[in-house]
Amino acid sequence: MEIPFNRPYLTGREKEYIEDVLQRRETGGDGYYTRKVTSLLEEKFSLAKVLMTTSCTHALEMAIDLIDLKEGDEVIMPSFTFPSTANAVITRGGRPVFAEIKENSFNIDPVDIEKKISKKTKAIIPVHYAGTACDMDEIIELAKENRLYIIEDAAQGVNARYNDKYLGGLGDLACYSFHSSKNYISGEGGALVINNKSEKLQERAEILRENGTNRLSFLRGEVDKYTWVDKGSSYLPSDLLMAVLFAQLEEMDQIKEMRQKVFLQYYNGLKEFLETPFVDSISSVLEKRDLNYHMFYLKLQNNKLRDYFLRNLCKKGIYATFHYLPLHSSPMGEELGYKPEELPITQEVASSILRLPLYPELTTEEIDYIIENIRILFKGLQ
Repeated sequence: MEIPFNRPYLTGREKEYIEDVLQRRETGGDGYYTRKVTSLLEEKFSLAKVLMTTSCTHALEMAIDLIDLKEGDEVIMPSFTFPSTANAVITRGGRPVFAEIKENSFNIDPVDIEKKISKKTKAIIPVHYAGTACDMDEIIELAKENRLYIIEDAAQGVNARYNDKYLGGLGDLACYSFHSSKNYISGEGGALVINNKSEKLQERAEILRENGTNRLSFLRGEVDKYTWVDKGSSYLPSDLLMAVLFAQLEEMDQIKEMRQKVFLQYYNGLKEFLETPFVDSISSVLEKRDLNYHMFYLKLQNNKLRDYFLRNLCKKGIYATFHYLPLHSSPMGEELGYKPEELPITQEVASSILRLPLYPELTTEEIDYIIENIRILFKGLQ
């Protein structure tokens, strides 16, 4: 068999909605389907305000602009994340402060967050790895005590929950991704969520997204003309992309159920063999959480064993992968003054994690084939 790591799922209505956009001749930003997507997300997830963006990266950049980050301000985040999380801070003159992750969830550890808070700290960015929520109760308490903003990086967390609240609805601000590698896709795309009910903050977010102009106020009839009033950029996605996304979000719960089925087949087929924090501690991780089944990964004993699995699965046509390369030990991290040994759990996890293919159209036969080959590899080590 040839089994790719990812295959973007289509519901079947994407083409119909794209054709509708072309018929409406509203291919630019904030068209009919953008409005439908925005309303769906706000209502489904009980969010105060959602602004669709061209990427999660752009949503993160807007969030950093909204908290008025100054030169030298610090933002605490995990090193075990995509570079966009740190770049949004660096490009605004701030400094990312990397905190350690927890061994059971690979999410940022509130204990280490507290240690890293200083007079320069402006915000915390918890990254909900694999759609598994961070320990938000503790993080929210720390933020309140120290008057810090919380910006949720929920790129992988769409349609997952913590304490009956959807991820993206817990921080002052939050960011979603609808990249083709995610559960719900528009090819490229994202969203900025504004939970802080300040009308001034919401209005400024609209301005930043519209090239620093008050165009949306003009379109609503609130001003008689629009002009340049603040910094900003063009963060509006095409309505063609939002048509694709609307077809996805209409069936988000069905897609989640399909992903759950794949996840559970992996879990049931591998639990007797695999020593994975994600599986061994699943009851404690899920106590306050509802996953969106973004990924299934194996935490192996070391880097050598992980690479052994990667090579041998590839020979069988199974394209597993790994991520992330920790930011603190990257060339850019070293430029910022970090050393690999500063975050030992992050280093160890990053060097030994193995991600298995997971997408809705993965068949029972394909999953059985993957499980069988993994079992063979483990038996060969005994």
